[in-house]
Amino acid sequence: MGWRRPLQRTDVTKARTIYLNEPHRNSFCKNSISTAKYSLWSFLPRYLYLQFSKAANAFFLFITILQQIPDVSPTGKYTTLLPLLIILVISGIKEIVEDYVSLLLLNAPNPTALGVNVGDIVKATDGQFLPADVVLISSSQPQATCYVATSNLDGETNLKIRQALLETAEIQTEKQLSSLSGKIECEGPNCHFNNFIGTLYLNGKSPVSIGPDQVLLRGTQLKNTDWIFGIVVYTGFETKFMQVNMQSPLKRSRVEKVTNVQILVLFLMLLVMALVSCVGAAFWNGTYGENTWYIGKKGNFWFDILMFIILYHNLIPISLLVTLEIVKSIQAMFINWDEDMHYERNDVYAMARTSSLNEELGQVKYLFSDKTGTLTCNIMTFKKCTIAGIIYGDRPCPITESSEFSDPKLLENFEEDHPTKEYIKEFLFLLSVCHTVVPERDGNNISYQASSPDEAALVKGAKKLGFVFTARTPYSVTIEAVSSTLCAFQGLVCTCSNRKRMSVIVRTPTGQLRLYCKGADSVIYERLSEDSLFVKETLTHLESFAREGLRTLCIAYIDLTELEYQQWLAMYEEVCTVVQDRAQSLEHCYDTIEKFLLLGATAIEDRLQARVPETIANLLKANIRIWLLTGDKEETAVNIAYSCKLLSGHMLHIQLNANSLEATQQMIDQNCQDLGALLGKENDLALIIDGKTLKHALHFEVKKSFLNLALSCRAVLCCRLSPLQKAEIVDLVKSHVRAITLAIGDGANDVGMIQTAHVGVGISGNEGMQATNNSDYAIAQFSHLEKLLLVHGAWSYFRVTKCVLYCFYKNVVLYIIELWFAFVNGFSGQILFERWCISLYNVIFTSLPTITLGIFEQCCSQESLLRYPQLYTISQTGDIFNIKVLWIQCINAFVHSFILFWLPTKMLKHGNSFIVSNICQRACYSHLAIWGSILIWLVFFTVYSFFWPTIPISPEMTGQASMVLACPYFWLGFFLVPIVCLIQNVIWKSGFDTAGFANRSLAVPARNVPCLGPWPGCDQCVPVQQEFEFLSPECSLYALCALTASLCFALAGGYAFSQVEHAVISQEELVRSYDTTKSKTRRTFSTAFSESIFE
Repeated sequence: MGWRRPLQRTDVTKARTIYLNEPHRNSFCKNSISTAKYSLWSFLPRYLYLQFSKAANAFFLFITILQQIPDVSPTGKYTTLLPLLIILVISGIKEIVEDYVSLLLLNAPNPTALGVNVGDIVKATDGQFLPADVVLISSSQPQATCYVATSNLDGETNLKIRQALLETAEIQTEKQLSSLSGKIECEGPNCHFNNFIGTLYLNGKSPVSIGPDQVLLRGTQLKNTDWIFGIVVYTGFETKFMQVNMQSPLKRSRVEKVTNVQILVLFLMLLVMALVSCVGAAFWNGTYGENTWYIGKKGNFWFDILMFIILYHNLIPISLLVTLEIVKSIQAMFINWDEDMHYERNDVYAMARTSSLNEELGQVKYLFSDKTGTLTCNIMTFKKCTIAGIIYGDRPCPITESSEFSDPKLLENFEEDHPTKEYIKEFLFLLSVCHTVVPERDGNNISYQASSPDEAALVKGAKKLGFVFTARTPYSVTIEAVSSTLCAFQGLVCTCSNRKRMSVIVRTPTGQLRLYCKGADSVIYERLSEDSLFVKETLTHLESFAREGLRTLCIAYIDLTELEYQQWLAMYEEVCTVVQDRAQSLEHCYDTIEKFLLLGATAIEDRLQARVPETIANLLKANIRIWLLTGDKEETAVNIAYSCKLLSGHMLHIQLNANSLEATQQMIDQNCQDLGALLGKENDLALIIDGKTLKHALHFEVKKSFLNLALSCRAVLCCRLSPLQKAEIVDLVKSHVRAITLAIGDGANDVGMIQTAHVGVGISGNEGMQATNNSDYAIAQFSHLEKLLLVHGAWSYFRVTKCVLYCFYKNVVLYIIELWFAFVNGFSGQILFERWCISLYNVIFTSLPTITLGIFEQCCSQESLLRYPQLYTISQTGDIFNIKVLWIQCINAFVHSFILFWLPTKMLKHGNSFIVSNICQRACYSHLAIWGSILIWLVFFTVYSFFWPTIPISPEMTGQASMVLACPYFWLGFFLVPIVCLIQNVIWKSGFDTAGFANRSLAVPARNVPCLGPWPGCDQCVPVQQEFEFLSPECSLYALCALTASLCFALAGGYAFSQVEHAVISQEELVRSYDTTKSKTRRTFSTAFSESIFE
């Protein structure tokens, strides 16, 4: 939602041509950017458009306009305009603050380079941030290399190495740069950080391909390099940094949607009240019209309907939206400040990146979780390996379970001329060479900057075994082996996540050309030569590693002849200059040379994060279904699922592995048929499916059956998934199941599912910040999710829903009183309350209790919510906030309004006073707000009665305070009216406790706890299991009753005050309200009655 125009992501297949040193021929996006939602000039029109696009604000603007029509408004011209302006000002301040904070967080690091254009040649020095995306021409480093920090883009702290083309490496002087002539053809702007396809055409020279290793992106910082020169290819919003910063999709909570429907219901109620009043006015005028000449009504139907709409318009609470914004913002602060979700090791707090979805956290039914870095630590340790069919590292470790590889047998075989010695040497040499790690020396110490924890773990493992990677140049690496120093000349390094493997061509110290490769077993085994050995043994070891939950990679190689290499190199260089479909052409080129001989495999341990099993167990108790979505192999995922208690030993498995659509459909249909009547119900089953099968399962002919099967299982494991498949699964459940979904992950490959789910949670892990930057909530550990959902989610849901229902309730009470008054004033449209008191009713007089309720109300203590996760199911179902509950509140308000109007009218017939009271909640903060609100009203009323004639408003209020506060009828009504209002609630509750207990009580092993109900709308009880036997009385009642007093507002009330204008009626001036509260845990009639009065 934002006011900056959405970025137009150019199709990557549409190439652009950039001319060097010819700026007049380059017409592209300017380099000026702004991540702000508003500008100085656009704020007012855009903000007003945003506010009045909301139905409630548009309605009150309509009422304000109607009030300007002469003789139509019974409440004056400005009584709606003033509170509407107050609300708009508050919302405007909030928008400005949020926009300013967003600007500080998201703006590019170097916003001053506004004059940079595409095609310009720029110079950057050590420590500077790049102002645009540039192609590296030359640098101060040997062989035209440079180092950049990309933490602003992906959160990774390790340095990346970039290298200019040899054809431009010597272009370093101003004269050479100014005489540079040619062009660059490259792909259009896109959001892919690690991809770039382009070709450099220098006049008089052959075309040269440009890849991601030659590109420096906007926002990266030059490190350990004196200077670099580069050609600008993308600027402004077309840079990859800004393309990936596209605004997240708009998400609206279910509570917000239900609230909008409820506002529509209230609007229809308003129209009904207006029509009833019009009919009443017509009847009155027809019966008594001749004798009521002083009213001056002409009996025009359309005039009357507008008048009554204005009279009852505050039936819809004008302050609801701004109240919810304030409440949700403060709730988000509570999340940010929670010390229990503070990860002290990295000093990272939980962060609510949006406040609009707080209540959604309390209704999550389906949780989609990544595995690596989310459930596990993403701190990799080289644990085991298999070489030439022999497994190493399988012996019991004498130190700790999480120690690194330790098996002296491997070095013994290497040093003692074991038959597998050469295989061991090639294996360790491959681990030292086939990677993108950059070594950094600090004296005698070597540290490794790696793009992934797996890479670093393997290089460190080889180092421990005597093959130390010490130096890297653009075309060679240096390895210090056990007895010698080896220098391998790297030809090409080819790696891509889509390939699921990394290959490198090297020339060994002996002059042999060799292709090394490491990758997933699924892709390596497909490319093994028929002459490859140890295939079955290695496969057995891979399965063993996977059962232990270890991450595996296959290690393979192939020797090349000089002729084979030269032929392939010519093909490769030709493909690299292609702009259209270059990726597919390269993949075909790689396949022509990748025919491997198997060496063995590695196994890396990624330990579970702290308290992951306990967290998952509690989430399962909270009736949250957990789906594990991972790119790892099936055996690894299953083992991790057992370790974290997602799967149990007695749980049956349904495995779906098929290679075709027909086979997949047949397998799914068969399992659905076997379940029979259990299909669609939760069963103690686990569904396990791989990426290949899922591709067919998501086909439009099969996906409905697949979804029914998956929903019938307690746990679902999806393995070997691509990022797109993760998002597709989340979307499938989100689109077809009426339940709230949450996706949690820590890497860039999880962004799709995080943005697709109703709620996205990012973990600040070792795979960068892209997941957290695209999430709704960010946490440091998976275990923090427990409190985020079970405590903050449940609290926020109850607070927001109670706040909404209370806002509706207090306004319905007040304006149905106006309807009652219409019966005694001839439906003349006369107001019962003084007009400015009406205007300030929502904005001032009833704002404190509402906000306090939304901030501090607790359905149950934090300790109980965490100890008994089953309590979460009450908010999860959403049954406590729907249209039925709204109608119940309206009926309750109708009864209270009847009492509030007719009792004071009859009681004060001989007095001259009015009544003020309020509602009571049980929290001490609520008491302060309630009594503070009453005090505010009394002070306001006292001062207001002395305004006229000094301030020429409300002459009818003159002297009211001295008469009212001295009148005994006022103080009698102050206590009597609230008591009478409470009686019907207390009788309802107590009567049902006596008559209906037998049908509703639930036997709890430790004691019998009767249900509170039936409160209005409370027609069911939540099943209580064995774990509830030691619940405190308060929480037991909460667990047993799906709609407690605090939820239903059975005793909730609001302000109701009146002031009768002497010119129209002869009754006494009245300002009435009443005092209500929700019930305590003691349920006898006398105690409930006394608590309702004095709480």
